[in-house]
Amino acid sequence: MARILVHPLGHELDTLVGPGERAAAVERSDTLDGALQEKLDVVHDGWGAKYVDRVHEKGKLTTWERIQALIDDGTEVFEVGTLVNWARDFAGSRRQAPGAGVVTCFARIHGRWTVVIANDNTVASGAWWPLTPEKIERAQTMALKLRLPVVYLVDCSGLFLPEQSRSFSGLTGAGHIFAKNSHLADAGVPQLAAVFGDCIAGGGYMPIISDRVVMTESAYMVIAGAALIRGAKSQKLTSLDIGGPEVHVHQSRCADVRVPDDPAALGFLRDEVAKLPTTAADFYRHGAEPAPPRFPASDLDALFPVDSRQAYAVEEVIARLVDGSLFHEVLPGVGREMVTGVARVGGLWVAFIANRQGIIDEPGHGKRPGGVLYREGIAKISAFARACDADGIPLVWLQDISGFDIGVQAERLGLLGYGSNLIYTNSTPTNPVFTVLLRKASGAGYYAMSGMPYEPIVQLSTPITRLAVMEGRTLAIAAFNSKLDDDFEIETDDPAERAAIEQGMATTAARIETDMDPVAAAARMDTDEVVPLSRLRSWLEVLVEAAWQSAGSRRTKNPRIWSLHDLEVLAGPRGLGTDAARAARLDGDDLVCPTVGTWTPAVGNGMALYPEMVLGHVVTAGVIRPVTAPRAVHGVVLGVLASGAQVDAGTVLLRQGDASNEGAAAAPGPARSADVPDGVIEVKAETDGTFYVRPEPSAPSFVELGAAVQPAATLGLVEVMKTFTPIKAPVAGTVERVLVEDGESVEGGQTLVWIRSA
Repeated sequence: MARILVHPLGHELDTLVGPGERAAAVERSDTLDGALQEKLDVVHDGWGAKYVDRVHEKGKLTTWERIQALIDDGTEVFEVGTLVNWARDFAGSRRQAPGAGVVTCFARIHGRWTVVIANDNTVASGAWWPLTPEKIERAQTMALKLRLPVVYLVDCSGLFLPEQSRSFSGLTGAGHIFAKNSHLADAGVPQLAAVFGDCIAGGGYMPIISDRVVMTESAYMVIAGAALIRGAKSQKLTSLDIGGPEVHVHQSRCADVRVPDDPAALGFLRDEVAKLPTTAADFYRHGAEPAPPRFPASDLDALFPVDSRQAYAVEEVIARLVDGSLFHEVLPGVGREMVTGVARVGGLWVAFIANRQGIIDEPGHGKRPGGVLYREGIAKISAFARACDADGIPLVWLQDISGFDIGVQAERLGLLGYGSNLIYTNSTPTNPVFTVLLRKASGAGYYAMSGMPYEPIVQLSTPITRLAVMEGRTLAIAAFNSKLDDDFEIETDDPAERAAIEQGMATTAARIETDMDPVAAAARMDTDEVVPLSRLRSWLEVLVEAAWQSAGSRRTKNPRIWSLHDLEVLAGPRGLGTDAARAARLDGDDLVCPTVGTWTPAVGNGMALYPEMVLGHVVTAGVIRPVTAPRAVHGVVLGVLASGAQVDAGTVLLRQGDASNEGAAAAPGPARSADVPDGVIEVKAETDGTFYVRPEPSAPSFVELGAAVQPAATLGLVEVMKTFTPIKAPVAGTVERVLVEDGESVEGGQTLVWIRSA
């Protein structure tokens, strides 16, 4: 019987990020999260206290008071589209339209996830502005794909008429809301509506197709209100007389139930939701219990470097999102710039596809930068995504991508064809698909990783997300390319012309950087919601449970018969996550081989040890299996086993210790430098590249001679093909020497810094 074996993932934060970098990253997150919260507060305030008072004077609740009365006690709502129309002005209004005048959210009612769509009655009496219809339709689409009940809280005065041309007639204009009502009904998705007040013209159509319609005594639904009906004034008719509950509950039968006020209507809705089938999530847990990650989600605030060019380990991100920080990687030995695998979130299975960062060692190809899609990675994620679709596993894409591989070799390898295969895969899924833009979402890579054009059910951004074809400076270089030399320097001796080009490039770069801001993207509906990094786990709990709530609406194979098993078998030993990359076992100071085969070391004596570094490779049946250092290593490498040795599970590969241990110089592998004093640890480059001692030419150095450093503190950067890999301090100590100049080329294994251990 096939089983999915999950394995521990991740390390403690203080072994990954030094104190200085951690403080800077947390400060960055606090600043961005605070600025985001200020904007959300403005949206939630609507048009302010004056308009709240007006609602209360009519004997009604505000929209947010209604939502709080509707949902289960002690639960929170998860809004989508909160920032739609942010900072946008409209003709005919002195005020803006916070949240486009409508609230759309996931909310729990009697334990069931629902989608709530509620007109904000403090913003122009719930009028529909430009992008209001699109926001409502987006929420309806989420409900349709997840088969979640939809609850409409209707209090709508119709279109904001001065801007009618931008919300009335287009493909996704107001009329498309009613088409979505029909699609939901056709799919058997329950729809419930409460009408609390104005429900004019298009607003009158929205609740009618719902399975339940309840009206309060102050509510009315009309194609045209009293103000537009000739004779209404002379007859002293009101809109309530024309289309109130007396008409639509007892005469036209366009509504089902009449209740006195808002609380009664909300109670009716809760009672009706309680009659629907309960969530199937517990059934699909297959006996598993929800569990938090082993590492807190708040760590995510510190994991992403402040400098977006610097790499981080995406496995550490996943470790803070999934239950128990347990993960099963699929096909780890090929297309290594991509991570594919499955884990549980809230006790429920979910698949992940994520971009690896840094310099990736791809078997058969050598080292190349991550955050880019190559042929093997494209083929891998295409096959994996199709398998998830076949198995009915919800899929989460974690994006941090710069784009596709480019150049003569990429074209000869047929990246266009492989990319088209991926486009087809992303365009035709039947399983629930969600996308999270972690950091960079650039160029065609954004499309390839199931960006918004491929209609994920929900796309989330974070405050550090940058969504664009290319970064501001890169685009400025492209725009002014004819004025630049081969090194992208301005090619003119005319001071006036140089100043004009510099100003033009700076203006272009600044405009693009503004457009890339995640709040700007959310205002345009290019992303659904901007979510603090520390909140991503909570969001995934909601989305994954919502994906499993409805039974019988899509293919859901039990894990014993997943086609993922077939994919791993056909891929051979390289496809087995437990064999392809495994950590050595620490036995005292001995690092012991976890498998069998022929050993090739990747480290030499005297090199600093740190968690997850590649110690070497074991080859079995022609398959290369990396062996990595376990979490608890320290000190330096000693006594490396010779290359070509036959090893078994339990063979000692090397020892850990300090540089003064006897036998260090005599052991196989690159010798420790003869002039290195006792008690000093050499920090070496892992790959060829360019070494930088500071993040920017005008910035101070990461460390100075004599400076005290803590474990995981950044000592410098090695740049390869615009990818910057931080060089970390393996131990606490003092910087004794920096042996390489800023901007100097280095080779893999070359000593960069001496640290005298504390």
